[in-house]
Order: sequence, then C-alpha cells, then structure tokens
Amino acid sequence: MTDTSTPRPRLFLLVLGITTLLLLGQALWFYLMGHYARILLPALLAPVMALAALLAATGRTPTRASAYLALICGFLLIAVELPDQSGHPTLWIGLPPILTLVLLPLGPAIFLNLALTPIWLALLGNGKADADLAATYLALVAVATLTLWDRLRQRMLLQATDPLERECTALTRTRLHERLIGEFERARLLERPLAVLVIHLPQLDMTREQFGDATRRTMLTTFCHSVHQDCRELDALGREDEAAFWLVLPDTTESGALLVQQRLQQTLEQVMLMDTGPLEVRLRMETPRPGEPRVSFLTRLQAMTQALAIG
Repeated sequence: MTDTSTPRPRLFLLVLGITTLLLLGQALWFYLMGHYARILLPALLAPVMALAALLAATGRTPTRASAYLALICGFLLIAVELPDQSGHPTLWIGLPPILTLVLLPLGPAIFLNLALTPIWLALLGNGKADADLAATYLALVAVATLTLWDRLRQRMLLQATDPLERECTALTRTRLHERLIGEFERARLLERPLAVLVIHLPQLDMTREQFGDATRRTMLTTFCHSVHQDCRELDALGREDEAAFWLVLPDTTESGALLVQQRLQQTLEQVMLMDTGPLEVRLRMETPRPGEPRVSFLTRLQAMTQALAIG
C-alpha cells in the first residue's frame, strides 16, 4: 500500500521547528513559575525534536525517522499529561490515535493504535476499566482510519486516471502508447504522414545519485517545458522509460520531422542547468514503413530507444 501519511517535507519541517520552540518555551515557563519537577521532560524532548527537524531538513535521510522521533515525543508528553486530565477524557482521548495516523503509514498506525489502547485507557481512567471510554476510543480510531483510507483511495484513483507523469508534464507510458496507436491508425486510414522522435536524456541516469531528486526533477521539468514550447499543440510528448521520451508528430512528413529534430536539438542544447550544465540529449527520428503493422513499428521504436540508451 502506498505510504500516504509521510508528511509534506516543508510543512513537516515547519511543524517540527515550531514544536521545538514550544518545548523550549514550556521548559522556560516551568522554570519561571517554580515548577522545577516538570522542567526535565520538555528540556529533554526539545533536543530530540530539533534532531527530528534536522533529519527532515537534510533531504537525504528518510522522513520516516523524523516522524517516529516526533511521535515518541508526542506520546511521552501525552502520557505525562493524561493522568491529570481524567476529568475530561473525551477531550484528550483523540490525541494519540490522530497523532499516530498523521505521522505513520496507515498499516503501522492502526496496529500501534490498537496495541496501545490499554495504556491510554489506563492512564485516562487511573488504572480502572471504563467500557464507555474504551468504546469511544475504538470508535474514534475506526472513524479516523476510514477517513484516511478514503483519502488514500481517492489519491490512488486520481493517479490511475491521470494521463501525465508524476514527475513531469509528459504522458505516461500507457497513455503514450494509446496515443501513438490512435495516431498510427488515423494516419493509415486517412493516408496521412506520421513521425516519432525518440529522445534520450543520458544525464538523467546519474543526476539522482550525484545531485539528488530535486535536481533530477528540475531537469525533467525544464526538458518537458522546452519541448512543449517548441512543438505544436497536436504533438504529444510521452515518457517511454526512466530516461527516454517519444514525441509523436501527427501529419508530419519525414523531412518535416527532420526539421523538428534539428530545431529541437538546438533548443535543448541551449538549456543550461545550475548543477549539471548544458542539457545533453540524443534524438532519432522514425516513420512507419509502407504496409508496416503497428506492432512492428512499436518494436522498432523500442529497439531504437534501447540503442540510444546504450549510446
């Protein structure tokens, strides 16, 4: 199942920073009010929360580690405060499950909420069993879980029906093949020309390892934007694999496709990226042969894609 509860990096980092400041402020407040016995917990948790913020800010460390650190800090704070709030259990009973569902993936969050149910109920009821309190807690866990699951389902549905790639504005491989097959059949039926440009980005294979995902996404975004600006509205750019793209050119003869290839080559070579320098591209053009079936044409395009990747 897709991990849907990993917080958005910037918002999560902002929340962690604010929480760190609040913990420091709470420790200072306890000191000024003379509650010296209560200073230790926020004073110890503030550096842990700062560490979580630091891990989230680096980008190379998984955000999951920051989420677990934040969850541990939240659980400790709630566990300390719950025994003093037993007079208002319904106000505090929702904090642990909601915090868990926000910070963890759905599966681990459900398991942790159910496993910790006796602990939270014991803290709220001062060690006494309360059937109404237990029913309220479990109902809240169920409702919150169903809400998050429905959000996950809606997101997966949108991703499944979205014709564009998640990383750039090119068509997905499935939609690209559907578009190419449609244009191929249309060209055969109306006896119109069709051409396809195969484009390979050799820098994309090493950009993630050397410069990270941000630079890689910038390269993809810049590439797609440059291609779309230099093409017609009826042309279709799609992503065939990790570093290969096909540009479908309906109603374009072989000579016209060669002109498009030359113009696009010049345009892309002028693109300068901050980390990697000039954008390197490899382009080849293909047109259907007379009487060639679409399966054979697709096979030739895929063979050319692999050949460009090898160099």
